[in-house]
Amino acid sequence: MSAELIATVWAAIIAIAIFLYVCMDGFDLGIGILLPALEKEEDRGTAINSVAPVWDGNETWLVMGGAGLYAVFPLAYAVILPALYMPLILMLLALIFRGVAFEMRFRAPTEGTRRGWDRAFTGGSLVAALMQGLALGALVQGIEVEGRAYAGGWWDWLTPFSVFTALALVAGYGLLGACWLVWKTEGTLQETARGLARRCAVLLLAAIAVVSAVMPFLLPAFRARWFDFPAILTALPVPVLVVVLGWLLFRDLRGPSDGTPAQEARPFLWALGLFFLAYTGLGITMWPMMVPPGITLWEAAAPRDSQLFLLVGAAVLIPVVLAYTGYVYWLFRGKVKAGAGYH
Repeated sequence: MSAELIATVWAAIIAIAIFLYVCMDGFDLGIGILLPALEKEEDRGTAINSVAPVWDGNETWLVMGGAGLYAVFPLAYAVILPALYMPLILMLLALIFRGVAFEMRFRAPTEGTRRGWDRAFTGGSLVAALMQGLALGALVQGIEVEGRAYAGGWWDWLTPFSVFTALALVAGYGLLGACWLVWKTEGTLQETARGLARRCAVLLLAAIAVVSAVMPFLLPAFRARWFDFPAILTALPVPVLVVVLGWLLFRDLRGPSDGTPAQEARPFLWALGLFFLAYTGLGITMWPMMVPPGITLWEAAAPRDSQLFLLVGAAVLIPVVLAYTGYVYWLFRGKVKAGAGYH
């Protein structure tokens, strides 16, 4: 295998790991973001119990994506980290903080104390989501590089585009969390989640439209991907499918549940589909850049032998992680009942 092919395979692995993290940790971050909208203590407890068995395992994919970037694309890692130190550090601190709040709420002696930990869980979830969105927006709009080092300023990551991207990601995570609750809960909590999902879907689809309109004008290479022929033939199906999935999502969020597992699971699947299409559009726009506008994935890659050695390890590790993750989700399948304990 050539070094270019191995680097492409590794880029796909890291992209998949990040996408799995966004999907899996996205819905439990979304539940944290939406927690203040659930007025009853019983509903908040049920919502948190719905992700209790899986939330910490969901973050495995974030570690895998970050470790893969460090080991396989060291130049990209060396440029991206200094450019995004602040949002990434705040994201990690927020994830730690929400993890502490998640566990401490179960040990809270009074309802008032538990409500305080719920607010802490919401705060950690919201900050983590915002920082991820800021980091994504800052990367997409381009990072200033001189030679092989970051040459920008401390606050380059904070721009109107990155702030808007952050808010869009919060709406997207809220949609995932609400659709998860539609699937995993019942009764009044499910109907509340259905209403929250509709509102988050409106915000997310509007944000996708705005970001899609702005991105082609961030860099000339992006514009060529979306408007030049024949590249437009690759990109054109993405907005069409977004419209289709948006229609399917609102169709299945309309009215009360009919009680069938398939009908209740479909909104979550459509929400995942919207994330996949947004992620695909991002990939089409940026390919083959690892650090826009000037560093490609092949320029950022480690030597061939290092990539190949790590690929052998990944071929063993990734199936194990996938099998364990699948088993956990299968083991805790079904509805989460109100009042069911976690600890």
